[in-house]
Amino acid sequence: MTDLEGVAGVLNFEDWCLPESRYYEVAKELLTKEVNAAVDGFFAAGASQVLVVDGHGAGGINPVLLDQRAELMRGLGMGWPFMMDDGYDVVAWVGQHAKAGSKYAHLAHTQWFNYLDLSINDVSIGEFGQLALCAQELGLPAVFFSGDSAGCLEAQHLTPGIETVSVKRGTTAVSGDHLDAKQYMRHNAGAIHRHPERARMLIREGAERALRRFASRHTLHQDAITAPYERVAVFRADKAGTCTTSVERHPDSLIALLNIPYHEIPVSP
Repeated sequence: MTDLEGVAGVLNFEDWCLPESRYYEVAKELLTKEVNAAVDGFFAAGASQVLVVDGHGAGGINPVLLDQRAELMRGLGMGWPFMMDDGYDVVAWVGQHAKAGSKYAHLAHTQWFNYLDLSINDVSIGEFGQLALCAQELGLPAVFFSGDSAGCLEAQHLTPGIETVSVKRGTTAVSGDHLDAKQYMRHNAGAIHRHPERARMLIREGAERALRRFASRHTLHQDAITAPYERVAVFRADKAGTCTTSVERHPDSLIALLNIPYHEIPVSP
């Protein structure tokens, strides 16, 4: 799974992460080269097949630059969990950012900047956690994560033992929970980045190390979130100061729960 905000050298959202952004194509190149580094590491560790899922909203992978050994998947309208149950053994992340409200994060958000929090059974998660929990339900270990330092800590907390590579670290010490979506988009734009080539070297090494640990039957333990499941999404206040929340439940499947549409209800700020 890939995203654009957690890449070394992607400096802010408005200038780098949208199709109309000044440096959008540069950002896609930076992400694709980080992905290639991971792909190379996985194949060096004995992978027989690597599927790259372009998970950035507007698209983040440049197909022409992608490692020829990898397959590329785009089109997330099919819902969770994409193709993880189609004969794959492990799941990994490249370019991933931390969840909404994370401190010392860079470009942190969950789905979009209007989220205040998302939780499953009172465990706060972000985009990493959603896919990791789907993978857990299918018996696939989460073996590798690269992104900002706060995202790495988030991954380590939810899936202890996962191999992580930090390519940058955020400098904003406060969560920004009091901000609206537009303000929050610009809130945690400060970060200290590794040089992109250095980041790629670390990603390649980490990806190879992660898959070799899996191949040697290294056991990864994921914190148990057990049925029945409840998803609670809390959204930031709009210009009128109105917040909304959405609560959905499923008796036995995280994957089914994550595919239930939101039903937002206004709440008092």
